[in-house]
Amino acid sequence: MLFRQLFDEDSSTLTYLLADPHTREAVLIDTVREQAGRDLALLDELGVRLVWILETHVHADHVTAAATLKQATGARTVTGRHAGAACADVMAGDGHEIVFGGEVIRVIPTPGHTPGCVTYHWRDRLFTGDALLIGGCGRTDFQGGDAGALYDSLTTRLFTLPGETLVYPAHDYQGRRVSCIAQERDTNPRLAGKTRDQFIQLMGELNLPRPRRIDEALPANLRCGRAPDPAEHHAA
Repeated sequence: MLFRQLFDEDSSTLTYLLADPHTREAVLIDTVREQAGRDLALLDELGVRLVWILETHVHADHVTAAATLKQATGARTVTGRHAGAACADVMAGDGHEIVFGGEVIRVIPTPGHTPGCVTYHWRDRLFTGDALLIGGCGRTDFQGGDAGALYDSLTTRLFTLPGETLVYPAHDYQGRRVSCIAQERDTNPRLAGKTRDQFIQLMGELNLPRPRRIDEALPANLRCGRAPDPAEHHAA
């Protein structure tokens, strides 16, 4: 298999490239618009063909490169069924399988940070978006977040997987790059030893600042990263 982890410093976003070395078909997960050139160059360098662009959710802190990459490569886009991004080619639900070459990615709904969050399960690893972070989890105070739903997603959908399953989040702000289910289940300070009610209370008291780029990012990502249609703007 081919696997690369990429990083955008401005938004602390981790993007992932997966590829089948035999068929040369590739997938990108959680891309960043400003890094589209980097991603296209890497595809070219590795000699692989992008067939899928996956979003774990509609991000509020950066704009996806999906539209740019789709135009350049013809790849299809995927979001969670409840993400609200009707522009996606595939809106995937529980157990949906995304096939590239001889590889399969399974979709696990993990709502809570947003209603449409999904985790992608490939081989021995999970791409958890903002639902499960290294030593943390996504906030639940905007964009339809629900702390109780997030607790349920993490404890019943992810923490029940084998402890050695690797965790690759969409963001990290401290230079960390990978964790595992056992580590997060046993030591994550927001979750370890917490009841559902305790978690809900903790999440309600975080008092985090509003995401810096939310006003730009949310509407753009609901369009899968494409620019607004001038005709639509004029009609409005």
